[in-house]
Parts: sequence; structure tokens; C-alpha cells
Amino acid sequence: MGVVGSAVGPSRAAGQRQAPSAATAPALVLCCYLLGAAAVTWRLWVDPAGRVQVGDLNDVDLFAWYLRYAATAVSHGRLPALVTTALNPPQGVNLMWNTSFLLPGIVLAPVTLLAGPQASLTVVLTLGLAGSAAALFWVLRRWGASIPAAALGGAVYGFSPALINSGMGHYHLVLAVLPPLLVHALLRLLTGRGNAVRTGAWLGLLAGAQVFTGEELLVYTAVTCLVLTLVLVAQRPRAALGRAGPVALGLAVAVAVALLICGHALWVQFRGPLAEHNALLSSWSSNPAYFVTPGGNLVFHTPGSAAAVAGFHLGPPEVLAYLGWPLIAVLVLAAICFWRDPRVRAAAVTFVVLELCSLGGGPQPHVSGRLLPWHWLQGLPALTSVLPDRFAIVADGAAAALLAFSLDLARSAARDRGWRAAGIPAAVAVLAVVPLIPLPYQAARLPAVPAGWQAAFARLRLGPDAPVLIVPVPNVWHTMAMRWQADTGEPGSMIGGYFLGPTPGTGQAAFGPGPAKQMAEGIDILWAGAGSVSRPALAQIRGALAYWRPAAVVAVTSPGAPVAGALIALLGRPSFRAGLVVAWRQRQRAG
Repeated sequence: MGVVGSAVGPSRAAGQRQAPSAATAPALVLCCYLLGAAAVTWRLWVDPAGRVQVGDLNDVDLFAWYLRYAATAVSHGRLPALVTTALNPPQGVNLMWNTSFLLPGIVLAPVTLLAGPQASLTVVLTLGLAGSAAALFWVLRRWGASIPAAALGGAVYGFSPALINSGMGHYHLVLAVLPPLLVHALLRLLTGRGNAVRTGAWLGLLAGAQVFTGEELLVYTAVTCLVLTLVLVAQRPRAALGRAGPVALGLAVAVAVALLICGHALWVQFRGPLAEHNALLSSWSSNPAYFVTPGGNLVFHTPGSAAAVAGFHLGPPEVLAYLGWPLIAVLVLAAICFWRDPRVRAAAVTFVVLELCSLGGGPQPHVSGRLLPWHWLQGLPALTSVLPDRFAIVADGAAAALLAFSLDLARSAARDRGWRAAGIPAAVAVLAVVPLIPLPYQAARLPAVPAGWQAAFARLRLGPDAPVLIVPVPNVWHTMAMRWQADTGEPGSMIGGYFLGPTPGTGQAAFGPGPAKQMAEGIDILWAGAGSVSRPALAQIRGALAYWRPAAVVAVTSPGAPVAGALIALLGRPSFRAGLVVAWRQRQRAG
């Protein structure tokens, strides 16, 4: 590990001899990142509160709900509860088992309360891309990369297809600012570049913040740190043994600080109400073909490649592996040519292992699962819920580091040999990443809240905890009601929802589990006009009402629709109509 420190020394010394004007270069790089993120999201900024990116509207609605939930808690002077019946009463939802985005929701509460949750999501998407790039740029500079090389590396990570595609709706993934900082803190600890106690405390603080931003990304980062640690120990075992004491102290401090921040939340997740477990999700594995198959949201693609990505059974937001033949070739060549450099060696090995993890570990049609590292890790506690394809996010960070360090070494070798074409390495690196340039997100107008929605709830005068059945019943496929609740704050407690919860009896994680799940789906089929009001359908709805015992039923439908007829047959004449909303007071059923 001492080699890593010595490798950084000359670059840092060179940086100290730069002209004073070079101090403005990092600021210019950060401005370029921000401009790049604005260029990708400009269609949203035309109306940040009323336009949404196309590709994964259900997940966008889900995160809008999370932001409204956190902002409502902040507006009442408290932190968001970790288990809530604001969704899915009477059981509720354990938010620690969901991508609840609590820390960003709290930070952005003023924006959400003033401009609405969609405006906050537009901010998250823009700052997530630019901030992720800036974070890796800063880390690469700290480990000896020149400003141009670090700038290119940061751009490769922050604007990688993995983050761009995640940005269609997975905000907990596109906000990938903390993983580079976590890796940096661990490397400082492993190489002795930082005080063990202070560095450990910083590492624990970052880990705690990531828990409340997105636990899933923390798992990918932890695997990255494990791989890096093994690589560094293998390179310098004696030095590693000599550092074992301070490293152990630093890690103990990190664990203590992290548990101080999120220990209670983790207890609620694993030992609290509505705890769950998951099966191995091998179907979420990547496919080697997607490493070289550009999607339609990249500048350089073909109709065939765009169709292949669009046809992926998990959708484009889960096609994260693309790097392209040019960049892959450059990375392979760089690893071979500069293998003796410890930074290149560590980044190259980490990149390969993480990309192999993205291929999953179960039975694969394209590769034997037993040959993949994730096959041996996926059964460990807390890892069975991890989606392997998303390892591509941290793998892209390792690829960016490999590119940056190799670029500096190639430029230095060119200058030492007196080549006139010393700019060739930079030109090759830039050309290799050109295929990664993204197109701006496609955007659409956010569907409006139904006419009469707020007027209906004003007339109902329900308590904040009164459960309300909204038709269409919200679920993983129908998230409109969650969007209406996110945009207006009404109702305070909504039956059903798009969430992960434990299946009764088994504890197996499922979307919207519970004995009334099929009943809710039957109601939504009627709402969509795809069914008729048969006696079995009426019996299903009657059973659902008896189970849920709502204080009110609110249907967004026309009076002559099948679902309206079914509800009138069961509940009698509506209490009132307001615009497109038909409402029944059912307070007597809540007793």
C-alpha cells in the first residue's frame, strides 16, 4: 500500500508548481458539469414543477410521494417516521425496506413545500448527474490525477449510461455523490494518509448519510471497498500487516459513528414491524451484449441497438452496462501498458470484478453462474435483495479512474520520449468516451390532479390518519393516486400503494402484498373498463371494503363507468360529486 502513496507524491508536487491561474480550473470543470447536467435535463427545466422525464413514470410518482411524505413531516416540525400508515393502512409500510429517499427529502423539503415534489425531483436529477461527476473529479485529484484527466474521469462517471438510464426514475441511484467519497475515505485509512480516528469518523458519517439516501448503493460501494482492500493487501502484504492496527481502529470508529446515525433505523428495518426477506434476483442480471449496445438516449446509436435496449424485459432504466467498444478497448490497452502502476492495477481489477458482479450469480443463458463472483456473495445476509445489474454504476466509477490515471501516464510517457504528438493520448481518450454522450431526456407534461380532487377532500373533512380508498387503487402499475397525493397532500392516509412489503405468512418481499391485493386489482380492472360488474367482482369489492374499513371512498371516474356502478351497488348513492371525483363518506365503517 505504500506504493500507492508514493505514486501519488510526484503528481501532487507537480500540482503545487502550477501557475496561480490554474486554481480556477477546478471551478471551470464544476461549471462544465453543471452545464452538462442542465443540457441533459433542459426539457424539464422549461417547467420544473410540471414536466417529467419519459421512461419510468411509475417510479417518478413513487419518489414524488417520498418527497411529499418527508416534507409533510418537516412542515410539522418532526422527522419522517420509519414505519407509516400514510400508505397501505391498516398494516402500513416499513420505509427502510423501500427506496424512501429520506435524507434528500428532508433537505429538499422547502423546495417541495414551495414548488411541489416534481420541482424537487428535477433538482435531484440535475444535481445528481453534476454532483456525481464532481465527487469523482475531486477524489481523482486527491489521488494524483491531473485536472484534465480527472475532469474526463468525472464526466465518464457522472454522465455514464448507467446514471443517465437510472435517472429515468431511480433517483436513489442517480444521486451517486457519496460512493466516491466513501471509497476515498477508506483508501486514506488503508494507506495511512489520514488520522485513523478522524478518517474513520468521516467514513461512518458518509455511510450513515448513504443509508438514508439509498441503502442499495451503499451495498455496491461496500463491495467495491472490499475488492479494493483485497487488491491493496495483495500488492503490499507486509505494509498491510503494519497498518492493521490503525485500520482496525478507524473501521471501529466508522462503525460506531454509522450506528449512532442509523442504528435505530437499521433495527427498525431488520427487527421492527413489517420486516421482510427476498429471494435471489438473478433475473435482474445484466447481459454482456449490453456492454456494447447503445440505447436510444445516446447520441450515437442505431435503430437496432435502440430497439434492443427498449425491448429489455426490465426496461431501459435497468440497462446500465453500456461502455462501447472504443472505451473497452482503451481500458484493456491501458491496463496492459500501465499495469505496474498501483493505481491502474487497483482500478482495473476492481472494474473487472464489479462488471462480473453485474452479470449476477444465478443460472445465466450467457455465462455459467459459478464462474461469477456474485455467485459466491449473493447468499450473504442483506445481499439477497441486491439487484446485480446495478453494479454497473460503481463499475463505471472504477473505469473512469482507470482511464484518468492511464491518461496521465500515457501523456507523461509521450513527453519523456520527446514525441511531437504528445496530445495523442488525450485525443484517444476523448474519442473513446464520445459514444457515451447522452441526448437530453425526453419530457412530457405531468398529468394534472383530477378536477374536484381538493374540493372533495375539503368537503370530507377527514382526520390526518383516516384511511381513504382511492379508485383507481394505487399499486405498482397504477400510481396516479400516489401522484395526486404527492401533489396535494390529500388524503393523509391512502389504502394500497406501490411499495415493498412482506407477504403474510412467509415474509417474502412483494409489491403491495396482503390478502386484499387481488381485490384491489379487480377494482382497478373495473376502473380501466376492462371488466364487467359480475357477482364475483362485487363480492371481491365487498370483501376488500370489509378488510380495509375505509373512512371514505373516493373514485375518479364518470358516473356511468363500470366501477362507479359497482360502488353505487355496494355503497348506495354517493355523498357528493365534485368535478371528476365521486365520494362516499364511510366513517361508520371505520368503527
